[in-house]
Amino acid sequence: MLEAVAFDLDGTLYPNLNFYVYIIPFILKELKFLSAFGRARNIVRSRREEYEDFYTAQAQETAKLLNLGDSSIGTTREKIEREIYRGWEPHFKNVKLFPYMKKMLYFLKERRLRVGLLSDFPYKRKIVNLGLEGFWDAALCSEEVGVLKPGSKPFLLLADRLGVRPEQTLYVGNSVRYDVQGAQRAGMKTALKTSFLQTAASALRQKSTDANFVFYDYRQLCDYVVKLTT
Repeated sequence: MLEAVAFDLDGTLYPNLNFYVYIIPFILKELKFLSAFGRARNIVRSRREEYEDFYTAQAQETAKLLNLGDSSIGTTREKIEREIYRGWEPHFKNVKLFPYMKKMLYFLKERRLRVGLLSDFPYKRKIVNLGLEGFWDAALCSEEVGVLKPGSKPFLLLADRLGVRPEQTLYVGNSVRYDVQGAQRAGMKTALKTSFLQTAASALRQKSTDANFVFYDYRQLCDYVVKLTT
């Protein structure tokens, strides 16, 4: 029986494009730095290691890709914190959620289901700026765990904090590789958030996403949760 529903944040609760338009000036100004940061995260992610200090490891790889010396790791870490983590957070006040997303959260609460959040990026200021504080029974940033998705440890830890078994949990995300495959490795059921066009294209190509459920409208997810709880 389903006891909890947990969500990814970026691209799952709101459209990524809705956010990207606000950081175009930063992207144009810091394209080289941003590219190195993204590649560094992919390197750290691919190793599937558990880092005691994830943020230093991330800064070290970013500095290396920028051809900077070891002495610059500290300043690189500070720049990531200042320009990306803290710098981007205020923009979320202007970002609109997916339609019916917030109603979905109220719906889950009404059905007395546990509600969780697992993001690869810090979430605390984001959910405040998005107007989503107060919904979560447990929330977790995988960076703090030292393992990015699709590593199973963050998913297992989230289930533990929710007080449920992984198999009693439905995880909702927008990435097959990180969200669906990661949650399934941890033993969770999965739902993939896509667009209407992506859903239609996958159906025409008969392409499998591996998710237990694929949806483009949060009202569809409500119906699916009803099936799992009755």
